[in-house]
Amino acid sequence: MSELQSVDRLAELRARIDEWLVEFAADNPLVAAIDRGTSDDTPLGEPRWYVRLVGEEKDAITIWLTLGQRTLRYETYVLPSPPKRGDEVRDLLLRRNDELVGVHFSIGAEDAVYLRGAIPDTAVTAAELDRILGTVYTTVEANFRALVLLAFG
Repeated sequence: MSELQSVDRLAELRARIDEWLVEFAADNPLVAAIDRGTSDDTPLGEPRWYVRLVGEEKDAITIWLTLGQRTLRYETYVLPSPPKRGDEVRDLLLRRNDELVGVHFSIGAEDAVYLRGAIPDTAVTAAELDRILGTVYTTVEANFRALVLLAFG
């Protein structure tokens, strides 16, 4: 098993993400809010950021970035548990997953639909952070209407 990241390495990764978020938000009309905390709201929790973007199909898309010991995980809540046609929604999600790169639909707490992904901490660069937010944003925007119509239509 490999050693845990050093405090200095984690601090460098946090600073890299903080700097990128400042640049990303500058003059970006899609950015509604950015905040930083920890995964369990204690100083010992994993560093966590959220980026709330203004969408067209979905009013707001909030993307959580969580820095672990070896990965940067990212996720967004897509929609609540479908009250009807749940099997059809899950079938559509699996079919859409086949076309996706870098993200995947998943069922989370209370059977809600999420879009998630992860990269190794060694891949955390400005270009990769751009790709992550762009991929999450466009995937939600491209699929949200079809999912809502099927789940709640």
